[in-house]
Amino acid sequence: MSELVTGEAVALELRPAKLPSRALAVLLDLVLAVVAYVVVMMVLAVSTASLDEAAQLALSIATFLLVLVGGPIAVETLSHGRSLGKLAFGLRVVRDDGGPIRFRHALVRGAIGVVEILMTFGVVACIASLVSARGRRLGDVFAGTLVVRERIPAARTGFVPPPPPWLAGRFAGLDLSAVPDGLWLAVRQYLTRMQQLDPRVSAGMAQRLAADLAERTGTPVPGDLPPAAFLAAVVHERQSREARQAFGGGGGVPSDGFAPPMAAPSAQPVAAPAAQPVTAPAAPSMAHGSTPQPPQAPLAPASAPPREESPAADRPVTGFAPPA
Repeated sequence: MSELVTGEAVALELRPAKLPSRALAVLLDLVLAVVAYVVVMMVLAVSTASLDEAAQLALSIATFLLVLVGGPIAVETLSHGRSLGKLAFGLRVVRDDGGPIRFRHALVRGAIGVVEILMTFGVVACIASLVSARGRRLGDVFAGTLVVRERIPAARTGFVPPPPPWLAGRFAGLDLSAVPDGLWLAVRQYLTRMQQLDPRVSAGMAQRLAADLAERTGTPVPGDLPPAAFLAAVVHERQSREARQAFGGGGGVPSDGFAPPMAAPSAQPVAAPAAQPVTAPAAPSMAHGSTPQPPQAPLAPASAPPREESPAADRPVTGFAPPA
C-alpha cells in the first residue's frame, strides 16, 4: 500500500501497480496502436500514391506522431488515466495526490514514453520501475503521476460465531457505553479469525481482549467462561441491542390513542358547573312542589351539555363520557 496525501490533507492508501501488470498493459496498448498505425499507413499509401517521396515521408512521420504518440495521449486524457490496456488489467494513472490526470500529465508521460519505451524497447522503463519504490517510470516521475491498481479483490467479511445458547441474555445488564469502537473492531476481527490462529496465540489474544473489555465495562470475566466465549457473548449482546434500537422502535409513549384522555379532565370541570345550576333550582322546585314547570325552565341549560359534548364528539377516540 502507498499512502498519498490529497490537497485536503486526506491520506489515501492506494496499491501501486506491479511491473508485470504494467508491462502487459503497455504491450496491449502498443499492439493496438501498431495495428491502427498499419491500417492508417495502408490507407495513406493507396490514397497518396501520386505524391512524391518527400510528401509521403512527411505524411508517414505525421501519421507516426499522431497514432503512436498522440493516440495514447488522447486516450489517457479522455479516459482520465485508463487506456485500453490499463482498463483490461484493472490499472489507472493518477496524480501524486490521488486525483485524475489532465492533458499535461498525459502529454509528459507520452512524450517521455517515446524515448523510454519505443526507442529503447522498454528497457529504460523497466529499470526505472524496478529502482523506484512505487514502481514509477521516468514519465511518471516527471509528470507527477502514479499507476495504481483499481480492481483489488475484496476480502470476504468474516462470520462472527454466535455464543452458546445458554449464554443468551446473561450479559443483558452490562454497561457497554464506555467500550471504544477500536476495541469492538479488534474483538470482532479476532472472533472471525480465531480458527486460523495458533491455539496458544489465540488463547493469549482472547485473554488480553477479554481483560480490556472487562476493564471498560467494569465487570470481571466470569470464571466459568472461556475468554473467547465471553467475547462472543458480549458482542452478541451489543448486536442485539443495536438491532432492538434499529428495528424495535420506541414504543414507550404512544401519542395517538392516549393523547386525548389528557383532555378528559378539561371536559369534566366543564360538565360539573353545568350540573350545579340544574341542582340549585331543584331545591326551590321541591319547596313549591305544585309548580314543577318553572324549575324545568332552567333546564334549558340542558341544551348546553350537547353544546359542550359537541367538542367531545370531535374526539371520539377517548371513549370518555362526561358525567351528567
